[in-house]
Amino acid sequence: MSAAKILKRYALITVACGLYALGFNWFFVPNRFTVGGFTGVAQIINHFLPMLPVGIVALVLNIPLFILGWRKIGRDLLISSLYATAVSSLMIDVLASLYTFPAMDPILACIYGGIVVGIGCGMLLHESATTGGTELAARLVKLKVQQLPIGKLCLAIDLVVIVTYSLTFRQLTQSLYSIAMLYICTTVMDKVVYGGNAAKMAYIISQKHEEITRQLLELDLGVTLLEGTGAYAHKPAQVILCAFSRGYIIPVKKLVQRIDPNAFIIVCDTHEILGEGFGAYD
Repeated sequence: MSAAKILKRYALITVACGLYALGFNWFFVPNRFTVGGFTGVAQIINHFLPMLPVGIVALVLNIPLFILGWRKIGRDLLISSLYATAVSSLMIDVLASLYTFPAMDPILACIYGGIVVGIGCGMLLHESATTGGTELAARLVKLKVQQLPIGKLCLAIDLVVIVTYSLTFRQLTQSLYSIAMLYICTTVMDKVVYGGNAAKMAYIISQKHEEITRQLLELDLGVTLLEGTGAYAHKPAQVILCAFSRGYIIPVKKLVQRIDPNAFIIVCDTHEILGEGFGAYD
C-alpha cells in the first residue's frame, strides 16, 4: 500500500474516532446511556472509581483482546485498531475535560447518538480498524460464523454489558433506551460497512432457464448456472444463480414470472459480494 493510501486511511480512522468520541460524550454520558462493550464496562468502573477516566480504562481493558487477536486477524488490523482505540480513548477524555454536554430529550439522544456512533464505528470497520472491545470481539467471532453481519454480532455482545449495567445501577429506563440506541447504531454500522444499497441473491429454478438466463444477461447481470436434481422426482434441473443490487429486485422478479409463471424463485439478502461490479466489503 502506497504512503498516500496509508495516510488517507489513517485520516479517515482519525475522523471516525472523532465521531465516536463526540457521540459518546454528547449523547451517551449526559443521558446515562451505556455504549456496551469495554467502554460500557469502563463506565461502570468509572462510577465506582471516578478518578479513573473512561477512555484510559477502556484502553487498558482492550489490551488482552488485542493480544488474543494478534495471530487471528493479522498484524495490519491489530495496528490500525490499536491506533483507533488509543485515539478514540484520548479524544473521549480530552473532550470530556474541555466541555460537559447537558442532558437532552432521551429519544433524541437515542436516535442521533446511534446515528453518529454508528457512522463512526462503520467507518472504522470499513477501513479495517475497530475501537477494540465489541468490534474486535465481533471480528474474532465472525472468523468462525461468517454468515452473521458484524453489526448484529456487536449488538449481541453489547446486550450482555447493558444487562449488567442495568443490574448494577438499577437503571432500567436508561438500559431500554441504550438497547434501542444500539440497534440504531448497529443498523447504521451495517449500512456503512456493507453499503446502503445492499445486494440480493436469487436462486431460480425453471424449465425455461435458457430464456431467463439470456434476458438476465441482457440486463447486464452476472449469471451462473448450477446443476441440480429434484429430490421428489429425481429429475435433473438447472439452477440459475444471480446476484444484483436491490434496485433490480422488481425487474428480475417480473422478468422471471413473465417468462415462466411456474418458476421457483428464492431471493435472499447477501452481505458480502466480491468481484467485478460490486464493492468489496470486509
